[in-house]
Amino acid sequence: MTTASKPLVAPAHVSAIAPYQAGKPIEELAREFGLDPAGIVKLASNENPLGMPKSARAAMLAAAESLARYPDPNGFDLKAALAERYGVPMNWVTLGNGSNDILEIAALALLEPGVSAVYAQHSFAVYRLATQARGARHIVVPAKDYGHDLDAMFDAIADDTRLLFIANPNNPTGTFVPGDQIAAFLERVHAAHGDRVTVVLDEAYNEYLDPEFRFDSTALVRRYPNLIVSRTFSKAYGLAGLRVGFAVAQPALTDLLNRVRQPFNVNTLAQAAAIAALRDAAYLEEAYASNKAGKAQLCAAFERLKLRYVPSYGNFVLVHVGDAPRINLELLKRGVIVRPVAGDGLPEWLRVSIGLPQENERFIDALTAILSA
Repeated sequence: MTTASKPLVAPAHVSAIAPYQAGKPIEELAREFGLDPAGIVKLASNENPLGMPKSARAAMLAAAESLARYPDPNGFDLKAALAERYGVPMNWVTLGNGSNDILEIAALALLEPGVSAVYAQHSFAVYRLATQARGARHIVVPAKDYGHDLDAMFDAIADDTRLLFIANPNNPTGTFVPGDQIAAFLERVHAAHGDRVTVVLDEAYNEYLDPEFRFDSTALVRRYPNLIVSRTFSKAYGLAGLRVGFAVAQPALTDLLNRVRQPFNVNTLAQAAAIAALRDAAYLEEAYASNKAGKAQLCAAFERLKLRYVPSYGNFVLVHVGDAPRINLELLKRGVIVRPVAGDGLPEWLRVSIGLPQENERFIDALTAILSA
C-alpha cells in the first residue's frame, strides 16, 4: 500500500516563473536533425566568435594548479585590477558569476514582496525573472522605438519602487541611450527619490560601442550613491563559458550586495582569465573591429533583402522577418542557429549574433534561400 503524496508547495510567485530560455546548443541541434556539429553555425547567444584570448587561456591553465583549493572568496586580485582600470576603490567592486549574477544579487538585496521594480518592454529577460523570483511587483514601461523611454520610466516610478533596470546597449533590440541622457535621468531620479530607488545600469555590451558613443559611467557612480553599473567578461572579452561579471557602486550599495552574494561565486579559473583579458588591449580592439565589420555585413544583407532591422550598438542585430517561427525552423534545418525573441514580445523578429565573416555569410545565404523559396 502506497501513501498518497502531498502536493508540492512553493511560493506562488516562484511557481509562476517561466524559466529562462537560452540559445539552442550546437550539440542539441545536431541530435535533432542529424547534423554534423562541426558544420553548424551558432549566432544565437551573443558570444564572441574570436574565442577566448590566448592571454586568458594561459592564465587559466596556470591557475589550474590550485584547483584543489577554494577560490579567493573576495577576488582580491581581480577586484584590484578592476579598481585600477576604472579608478575606483576596491570596496566599490562586487564580483558576480557573470553579470546575470549581479542582476540577481541586486534584486535579492533590494526587492521583496510588496515593492516594485521598473524596467522597459523588450529589455533583458533577467530583469523580469529576478523581479518575479523575489515576489516583487513588475512595472513594465512600453518601449519607444524598441528602446528605453526614460521619461516614461521616470513617470512610472511608484512609492514602492526600489529598483530600476536600464540595459545600455539594450538586449535584444540593440538600442542605445546616449550618456548625457542617462546622466540627466539619474539626476531626476536622485532629486525626486534620493537613494530610495536604485538604478542598475547594465552595460554588458559597452565595449562594442563606437568611440564617439562611449562615456564614463563610473563617473556617474561617483556622483550618485543610488547607481549600480554592471559589466561582464562574457561578450567582448570572450569568456562566456567562465561566467564572470562585476558591478561598480558606492560602498553602501556594495555592502548590501555582498551580504547576499554567494561565497566563492567566481571560480579560480574565471578570476585568473578575467585579469588577463582585462589587460589584453589588443584582443579587445580586435573584437571591436571584427564586430563592427560583421555588423556592416549583416545590415547590408538585410537592406538587399529589404528586411527591416533595428540599428544595433551591440554584437547582434534584431531583424524583422515576418513568420519568424517558420524561418527559424528552416534556418535550423540548414545548421544555422539564431535567436527567436517571441518571449520578449517580438514574435515576428529574430536576433542574430554577429559571427566571423564566413559564419555571417552562411546565415545570409541560408536566409536568402529561405526567403526566395
